[in-house]
Amino acid sequence: MAEAVGLDLVMVGQSKEAPVTRIMDYGKFQYQQSKRQKQTSKPTVKEVKLRPNVGESDYELRIKRAQDWLDKGNSVKFLVRLRGREHQHRDRATDLLNRVVDDLGEAGKVQSFDKRALTLFVAPA
Repeated sequence: MAEAVGLDLVMVGQSKEAPVTRIMDYGKFQYQQSKRQKQTSKPTVKEVKLRPNVGESDYELRIKRAQDWLDKGNSVKFLVRLRGREHQHRDRATDLLNRVVDDLGEAGKVQSFDKRALTLFVAPA
């Protein structure tokens, strides 16, 4: 029957009484399996942009979102953007990133913390 349709006869289950077989395109099946493995094995990096004078509710919302991403297995990159005279107060930006590290201490671990570029990479714990 498999040859008549132009497909392969694949053994799905092997038992003592009777083997279980299926008529299917085995090459297509292998391709779908390899594609599925590639999708699950690729971790993604999510990005959160902050300003040094971010409001408390906005900050909490972004921290909650980052915790959700870390729980799902994604890495999170925090970026603090400075404009104009904000460059004179870089210490506020580093304090903000230190606060992020403290708040996400349980959900993730710090991979890199660049105080010069004001970036922070957090990986899932």
